[in-house]
Amino acid sequence: MTEREKPHTFVVYVENKPGVLNRIASLFRRRGYNIESLTVGHTERPNISRMTIVSSIGEGAAHRVEANIYKLVNVLSVEDVTHGTTISRSLALIKVEAPEESRHRLMEIVRVFRARVVDLAPRSLIIEITGAEDKIHALVDVLRPFGILEMVRTGQVVMRRGVQERAESSPPKGAQDDPRPSQQKTGPELTGAGALVEAEHPGSV
Repeated sequence: MTEREKPHTFVVYVENKPGVLNRIASLFRRRGYNIESLTVGHTERPNISRMTIVSSIGEGAAHRVEANIYKLVNVLSVEDVTHGTTISRSLALIKVEAPEESRHRLMEIVRVFRARVVDLAPRSLIIEITGAEDKIHALVDVLRPFGILEMVRTGQVVMRRGVQERAESSPPKGAQDDPRPSQQKTGPELTGAGALVEAEHPGSV
């Protein structure tokens, strides 16, 4: 029976060095998994970057991907936060046609969605909206009849709610019964990252 696929969100802490993003993206490509959302940025720790990756895959495949990402060079930790209690946000800039007769209605829509106008031209305006994916999708659907001229969206950024302990949780499935001593990569201790894991079956994906 084929695994039911659903979006999984991975939070990955990496050393800020060339080639890290390419290695992680290639891991998904080789296994035929599409990356639907990807964001990379600095963290509170110098020379450490945080990636948020969203990909629609099965539950078992998600555990294997998590373990195999961890084995990559310059990866410090990885956690699948799909089932955790998290805050998720994206940002979109939407340029829409705005002739004089449509502007009042557009401004009302902007107010309802708690967005804001960041640029106003004679025949168009640019709307900025920040929020969950569903909220952005809903605004886009409402604006389509007016004529969307251009749109750009960021990927999702995700953070667990509440105060998190330092990474001490158990390894992903598939590594729990490994009789070998557990290993952790060297590098700065991270706050808010997931377990530092080692796969039981290298190359099993």
